[in-house]
Amino acid sequence: MPNELLLKYGCNPNQKPSRIFMKNGGELPVEVLNGRPGYINFLDAFNSWQLVRELKEASGLPAAASFKHVSPAGAALGLPLDETLKKIYFVDDLALTPIACAYARARGADRMSSYGDWVALSDMCDKETAALLAREVSDGVIAPGFTDEAFKILKSKRKGSYNIVRIDPDYNPDSIENKDVFGITFEQGRNEIKIDGSLFQNVVTENKALSESAKMDLIVALITLKYTQSNSVCYAKDGQVIGVGAGQQSRIHCTRLAGNKADIWYLRQHPRVVSLPFREDIRRPDRDNTIDVYLSEDWCDVLADGIWEQFFTSKPKPLTREEKRAWLDGLNGVSLGSDAFFPFGDNIERAYKTGVQYIAQPGGSIRDDHVIKTCNKYNMVMAFNGIRLFHH
Repeated sequence: MPNELLLKYGCNPNQKPSRIFMKNGGELPVEVLNGRPGYINFLDAFNSWQLVRELKEASGLPAAASFKHVSPAGAALGLPLDETLKKIYFVDDLALTPIACAYARARGADRMSSYGDWVALSDMCDKETAALLAREVSDGVIAPGFTDEAFKILKSKRKGSYNIVRIDPDYNPDSIENKDVFGITFEQGRNEIKIDGSLFQNVVTENKALSESAKMDLIVALITLKYTQSNSVCYAKDGQVIGVGAGQQSRIHCTRLAGNKADIWYLRQHPRVVSLPFREDIRRPDRDNTIDVYLSEDWCDVLADGIWEQFFTSKPKPLTREEKRAWLDGLNGVSLGSDAFFPFGDNIERAYKTGVQYIAQPGGSIRDDHVIKTCNKYNMVMAFNGIRLFHH
């Protein structure tokens, strides 16, 4: 493999020249098998690859991530899907292997944000995963390898220009990393902290019943946060991310944003949403957008007379605020991770509305006592893990 790859441009078309290269003179650990990935594509590729590699190391299961603009829209382990999840992820007509399940879950967490994503797979890309990728709008994929059948399927995507990148799974970078900003070089040690069950020993709430499945969901959330633009929080359930709040200056805004995304993920499972009478000619991205509007306060934008006929064969009834709240009250057992401490109990109040029962955060706020008291009010389990996971 070469020492460098020339790129079309940097973050924006005016930022030229652009390349990725190895400063130590060695070979790049990646090979472009098809397409011409760009600067942001590779930022997504290298961040998402680290995430799925760590998820697999922590769980022993295949893992996948869906990235946009250097933050994950979703990440998941390769666990089986029930019939409802298959329907809302639009994979009920496909054969699914564990790695295909992982990507279906990762993309299904927030299908609106995953539109045009970069995909990372911890394992060899098989034909089943390639078949799923082939019909979604995506910029590219990075994986340790591709079967011949998978490569053939993916190479035909986007008129032959789909970005396919193979990475050496044994590659490990130097322990010191550098970054230039305004001509000034920053240097720091890599964030190589290991995220595992040992981080949840300091349970500070009255309820200390932290199940093994909850621990794994917290691990999924924290590893995801490790590669998410800060400030960030992450909701997870059943081995997958269900909502990420990334890049907000205020932590409560992160908690609300991620919570709203998790709410939409669960509302998509409402029987009335699953059975929406879409016209056969409505594509998956248009269905995603229509469902998003249908579940919002602006539902009339897709249900008004003269409009609904563009999407549906018959006019659906909107879900009322009370009906949505009643459905969301059935969501429970959700895990929540934060990349820094929660400064106030309002984050816990918001998390409770989305079924959060388990929390992992560093602790260290002068208002820790108030945050703990709020958790105790709802019988939540909260562990102080003592680690900050800022990522920029």
